[in-house]
Amino acid sequence: MKAIVLDAYGTADVLKLEDIDVPEPGAGEVLLRVLGASLFIGDWHIMTGLPYLIRVAVPSLGLRRPKGRVLGQDVAGRVEAVGEGVMGFEPGDEVFGTASGSFAENAIARADKLAPKPANLSFEQASAVPASGTTALQALRDKGKVRPGQTVLIVGAAGGVGSFAVQIAKAFGAQVTGVSSTSRVDLVRSLGADDVIDYTREDFAEQGKRFDLILDTAGARSLSHLRRALAPRGTLVIVGGESSGKLLGGFGRNLRAQMLSPFVSQELGLFAVKEKGEDLMALTELIEAGEVTPVIDRSYPLADVPQAMRDLQAGHARGKIVITFPAVAQHE
Repeated sequence: MKAIVLDAYGTADVLKLEDIDVPEPGAGEVLLRVLGASLFIGDWHIMTGLPYLIRVAVPSLGLRRPKGRVLGQDVAGRVEAVGEGVMGFEPGDEVFGTASGSFAENAIARADKLAPKPANLSFEQASAVPASGTTALQALRDKGKVRPGQTVLIVGAAGGVGSFAVQIAKAFGAQVTGVSSTSRVDLVRSLGADDVIDYTREDFAEQGKRFDLILDTAGARSLSHLRRALAPRGTLVIVGGESSGKLLGGFGRNLRAQMLSPFVSQELGLFAVKEKGEDLMALTELIEAGEVTPVIDRSYPLADVPQAMRDLQAGHARGKIVITFPAVAQHE
């Protein structure tokens, strides 16, 4: 099978398209024919091995080089074989979720990290959902404890996580304000945001409005800046942390938020997503009800994953970047 492999940490130049053996599913695992995959920022961290903290914190990564050769996690496809003990899936089932090495024609996934593909989505659309959709859902529902009628600010509302967060917060009955650049204001409004702030023209922290819940997916603003827009007993949920620091990256801000939270009336949350099949099912309900739709910015064939990774790093995508596979593969 063809796959995008990496044998060393680095820029997108380390990625290569190679022919490798088809993996075999172990106990509790499923072998997929990959029919759609998508990128998220975690793929960039794995590719670069940055910040260095993740090489220690993530067991699947090595200190000097990646342990797994095939990049990619978000996946949608068809079950080809199941390992020992797998219940609920059989060959031919159409599924989506997270896998080990989804930038390949075949990939292995744990059965508990898969769910049936939403009936109203293509494979490419479904592959855009798992990491970003689950992150948005858990950040709002579990960490932020969003409730109907609350005011919610989504920073980075046009990005992969942000575009899901706007729709999910609206589905939960919140009043949503999205923050984006000028070129993305119309997109954020089309997602259902009640108000949109163009950060190139306005500073949400200087408008005098306080929000019950702030979800920051952009990673560039200081804690003090975000807290100025947060209600006295509001909740701040930080998703990820991007900066140029090689040791901690933006995660230093997350740790500061966690340490400060016990000493202030506001709840400042450090958040880490947990991949679970039941949350994919929850997302499917929202998707099939028409309340959530993945936003796809652009697509690339498997061979062009290196360029897709460069676009991801540039941070200019509106929604998700997906990897497509030959149409003939979907009818074999």
